[in-house]
Amino acid sequence: MKLPTLFISHGSPMLALEPGRLGPLLGALGRRLPRPRAVLVLSPHWLSAQREVLSSAQPATVHDFGGFPRALYGLQYPAPGAPDVAAEVIAQLTRAGLPAQANPTQGFDHGAWVPLRHLYPDADVPLLQLAQPSCPSPLVLLELGRALAPLRERGILIIGSGSLTHNLREWRQSTSDEPYAQAFADWVWQRTDAGDLGALLDYRSQAPEATRAHPTDEHLLPLHFAIGAAGDDWQHATRLAAGVSHGVLSMDSFVFGERPKLSADGHATAANEERSVH
Repeated sequence: MKLPTLFISHGSPMLALEPGRLGPLLGALGRRLPRPRAVLVLSPHWLSAQREVLSSAQPATVHDFGGFPRALYGLQYPAPGAPDVAAEVIAQLTRAGLPAQANPTQGFDHGAWVPLRHLYPDADVPLLQLAQPSCPSPLVLLELGRALAPLRERGILIIGSGSLTHNLREWRQSTSDEPYAQAFADWVWQRTDAGDLGALLDYRSQAPEATRAHPTDEHLLPLHFAIGAAGDDWQHATRLAAGVSHGVLSMDSFVFGERPKLSADGHATAANEERSVH
């Protein structure tokens, strides 16, 4: 079993309570994919100068945000951890020349548990996290993902959880959809669909309104991580077109490395011919 990798736009923590268009798409994806041994998430809400892997057997659900409705703080995602898989991740990174250490106290940040509530709502798939490097380099994240690509063949579902656009100042002030958010999301998909990795790595210079879409890099870098983890399969991509939330947050997400299923005559089935899923 060779699993794909995912880039998920987790947007605001309110995704946990307001699934919008993305929630059902993630639910359908979770039901379609082969059941993984464990899910490994990289999220910008756990940044570290060191390479660290969550290794607790029963991590806490961390409510690492403020100013949201009370109901959000009562939510729990009681998925088990995966200490054995954490050791496997550390060993894989070490073999790639990227030594890492176990972190037995880290809990699930909202970049992990919020989208996982929709992907695996029963919280019955073991979950662990890899700290996102604090270095704001697309290439560093790409290489980190590439180092972990062999885990796809060991039943590990690798997810980069970020946001395709992420301007928090405008998110708090916006009263209507801003066209730049959709334009940026469309550019990312077009470059992905064209296999233009160079443009994706150089998005700061090439993408429309890149600075407005991402005043800082950390929420887009999980995309490069997910591409790297897909290895040579990254160009087999599907877009989960989930629209724009709160005016400026593109919720579009991507599946990398899921090859089309073939019918008895060797042709791709209709469901798998779709390149952009709404």
